[in-house]
Amino acid sequence: MERINEPQFRQADIDGDSSTSESENRHALEVVFDEENAKRRKSSLVSSENPILAQQAAKKRERTSCFVHQLLENQRKTRESQPAIANDDDQLHNKSPETHNQAVHSRLLTKRQLSEMAIGVRELSKKLGSIRLKLKVKTIFLLTKARDSDLIGLTRNITKWLLSKERDTHYTVYVENTLEHNRTFDAQGLVSEDPSHEGRLKYWDNELCKKHPHLFDFAVTLGGDGTLLYASWLFQRIVPPVLSFALGSLGFLTKFDYADYQDTLTTAFNDGITVSLRLRFEATIMRTQTAQDDRKHDLIEELIGEEAENNLTHKPDGSYTILNDIVVDRGPNPTMSSTELFMDDRFMTSVQADGVCVATPTGSTAYNLAAGGSLCHPENPVILVTAICAHTLSFRPVVLPDTVVLRAGVPYDARTSSWASFDGRERVELHPGDYVTISASRYPFANVMPQGSSSEDWICSISRTLNWNSRQRQKSFKEWEEQHVDEKSRRLKK
Repeated sequence: MERINEPQFRQADIDGDSSTSESENRHALEVVFDEENAKRRKSSLVSSENPILAQQAAKKRERTSCFVHQLLENQRKTRESQPAIANDDDQLHNKSPETHNQAVHSRLLTKRQLSEMAIGVRELSKKLGSIRLKLKVKTIFLLTKARDSDLIGLTRNITKWLLSKERDTHYTVYVENTLEHNRTFDAQGLVSEDPSHEGRLKYWDNELCKKHPHLFDFAVTLGGDGTLLYASWLFQRIVPPVLSFALGSLGFLTKFDYADYQDTLTTAFNDGITVSLRLRFEATIMRTQTAQDDRKHDLIEELIGEEAENNLTHKPDGSYTILNDIVVDRGPNPTMSSTELFMDDRFMTSVQADGVCVATPTGSTAYNLAAGGSLCHPENPVILVTAICAHTLSFRPVVLPDTVVLRAGVPYDARTSSWASFDGRERVELHPGDYVTISASRYPFANVMPQGSSSEDWICSISRTLNWNSRQRQKSFKEWEEQHVDEKSRRLKK
């Protein structure tokens, strides 16, 4: 049994009711972990990363400029500095500090570690939704909707404004490298207009976002929800706070009007921001290592049975962090796919359908909605599982807690292979015997929100974009007056 305290906010200047925070911090949560849940498959514990690189990544997280992970890291250190009740369960899960440092993927975490991580993110998200965070912003990441030439001029306007001498801070602005030689953007013209812009206008590419995400203090997107999803895709782990201007179609996630960008950014940098931490999933492709054997194999037996020593049935082949959903479907095959679902090393069900959609609460209004899944408020810590055109009358969408590890695999006796996509990207073929491991990511997406109730804002979004529960109001009854009743009775008597 371990006592888990609520997060302490020391890495950012926070405006809020101090008395309320102190009263809340007096409460603690006691969690008891079952020893039977300590099991982790050896195949899942095979890291696709070099241990040395994993340790370097852990050190980078400690010194990152991302305020979300500073708070999480500070929370972890605070919890570790306090005495805990040691028992056999602690020894079972925490064998060595090296093991903890190498567990950079959420699929590598034990049940206890995954629960602790989920609880920490929930508590942090709850507090961040009711306070303002003042950030020291110096480096700004600017992302523009792809293949939309109309937005290039708007991107130039906001870049010029950020680089202007009138700003209190000399910001460094990163724009996509494709704009460096774009005529409409005219980077050389920006520099020639004011020599001070030189050296502060820089360019990013995918590799820079992947290898050095801690360079950016703040991110601004110009586009729709797809542009925001692309920002999440670029920052697979550490992600800066993202403020999105609505220049797309629907706008579930883009909450700010571009026409007011000057006032919006000035307020954000000077007065602080309100952040909504969006749950993201980590998905890892696991490739079978036994498909070439002459023996008959069963995916259920391999995933819930005991593995022989030094005989791993699967090995990882790439991990992705997603904000919307993971879809395992039939792909180009004309026949329906066969998918077997597992939850925490237990067999869940077999699905005969066009596919299975595993969505985050944020993704509940995307493919999950089209497949008949439930709408889910983004603050719910859940995993949504929905079959796509299931060939059965009894399958219904299910909602699972974010502390489980879900696996979706293709059985060895499947007629065809399946295909997996991650936020609509990186479409990968899954051969019989392969599966995808899905769990809550340790790196939530920090979405900047307007001041006000997030619950009310979400209801307004689904009502505005999807016409949720839109219906003409039923007319009320108009009571007859007594004299009309008496007059009608007289007429009937005649």
